[in-house]
Amino acid sequence: MKFLLTAINAKYIHSNPAVYSLKAYAGEEFKEFIDIAEYTINQRMEEILAGIYEKKPDIIAFSCYIWNWEIVQQLIEEIPKIMPEIPIWLGGPEVSFDGENILKKYPQLTGIMTGEGEETFKELLNYYVNRNGEPGNIAGIVLKEGKTKERELTDISKLPFLYEDTEKFQNRIIYYESSRGCPYRCSYCLSSIDKKVRFRAIETVKRELQFFLDQKVPQVKFIDRTFNCSHEHALAVWRYLLENDNGITNFHFEIEGDILTEEEINILNRMRPGLVQLEIGVQSTNSETLKEINRFTDFSRLKKVVERIREGKNIHQHLDLIAGLPFEDYNRFIRSFNDVYSLRPNQLQLGFLKVLQGSPMYDKVEEYGIRYMNKPPYEVLCTKWLSYQEVLYLKRIEEMVEMYYNSNQFTHMLSVLELSFAHPFAMYEKLADFYRENGYFLNSPSRAYRYEALLHFACMADGEKEELYKELLTFDIYLRENMKSRPSFSKELQSEEKKRIREFYTGEEEKPRYLKEYAGFHARQTSKMTHVELFHFPVWLEDGKEIVEGFSESGRYVLFDYKRWNPLNAEAAVHIIDE
Repeated sequence: MKFLLTAINAKYIHSNPAVYSLKAYAGEEFKEFIDIAEYTINQRMEEILAGIYEKKPDIIAFSCYIWNWEIVQQLIEEIPKIMPEIPIWLGGPEVSFDGENILKKYPQLTGIMTGEGEETFKELLNYYVNRNGEPGNIAGIVLKEGKTKERELTDISKLPFLYEDTEKFQNRIIYYESSRGCPYRCSYCLSSIDKKVRFRAIETVKRELQFFLDQKVPQVKFIDRTFNCSHEHALAVWRYLLENDNGITNFHFEIEGDILTEEEINILNRMRPGLVQLEIGVQSTNSETLKEINRFTDFSRLKKVVERIREGKNIHQHLDLIAGLPFEDYNRFIRSFNDVYSLRPNQLQLGFLKVLQGSPMYDKVEEYGIRYMNKPPYEVLCTKWLSYQEVLYLKRIEEMVEMYYNSNQFTHMLSVLELSFAHPFAMYEKLADFYRENGYFLNSPSRAYRYEALLHFACMADGEKEELYKELLTFDIYLRENMKSRPSFSKELQSEEKKRIREFYTGEEEKPRYLKEYAGFHARQTSKMTHVELFHFPVWLEDGKEIVEGFSESGRYVLFDYKRWNPLNAEAAVHIIDE
């Protein structure tokens, strides 16, 4: 007998901890009866169907969430045509809150596992393997006859570790869970339904973190809904990572920024650059909106915390906004955007409200005038405060933010260019209009294309700064790439300038001052492994705030060292050559 747990992930680099947790919890007794199949939503349905068929399962279960629900529904309809007698089960957040209607819509289904599934799945597997009991006596499932009793919450300290064999997770993100539940009741989130937070025993967590460190796993992503809701738990984990850092592994945490304590900030500020990255859901800075969605973020406190962490220059910060929330119209969203943008996060995610069945927001769609897509991901189309036209406009702006800000490829250029606009959001508005009106492609694979488009836009905004903009873009592009040929917008070096650069490399070969790590290489070799560029503006100044001052007629030579990279933004090390 083979019970096939099927995961269809959003990307290849993702893994599905749910199906691995179900298998691990079932234990050695049932291990031989369980198989796992992972696919991605980018594969054709026919390809996934064939893969499932070739596994020859006796029972199938799908892990369902918003990103794979459409393709799972297609498979539900097709599987019985080729395997007519096979039981099909579902589980996951997408099906846990409307199981009875889903079973009516798809009579091909056998049943649905709701909520946390480890114990439920083990009992269901026992039924199929040993024909022990009846499905109707298993808590936490929905059958055609109706719901069974609700399953009690899991003691997550009893859950087995999922990653003893890391071979199957090569080149994939490792997801790790040190707590379940959330103390907050954000109305758009399914985690708001259960406020009971349960923590994995801290000694167990430390032992499992050490496994990741010993294996030199590139990244571990904590999936705790609010990692720092317990200061004791957060401090214990962060202290352990600080004291046992292997110099390689990165750990990602979703946190509530405004509740970070001084002790936590001090520990974070001591960490190796790149050891930790933080994701903070701001969502809105409108107090009326935050109150309505049951968030009580102190933005003034959050601002201070984010600035303190940024000053340490060692932690990547990812801040989130949500468009389409109640009481936030287009103009008020602009304020939220500019408030968060002013904090200079490494990533600013401009997301859109998703109306999830089972969330408190779902029950208020009529009150808020929310219209949203019937199909996953159930994204907002309009609200009482935000028109569909404005949503479309925000979508275009989101693309500009993603392409230019979140790529971290235009940091110096953007920090100066935004000074020509009333506020940062206005710059992205105009940039979105520019792309649309001039027919620029959003999905061009060429980086040079995006640089040239931005230069064209900047010169239209302020043509008097064209030479400055060209230098800024040149600086930005060499920060991230040792170009084999000069960018089209870069000023050609004169023969005397080229001569001085050659003399620099010859001098470094004889008596290295800037390139000591390149000892043993000839000047011609180091000139190919690094880059020296002449600039007339002080482009190296942080954030570019003073870049329009201090023009140098003779210029300054800047060395880009590609052997040393900033782990937060992937920028090469930069040296101003002292002549």
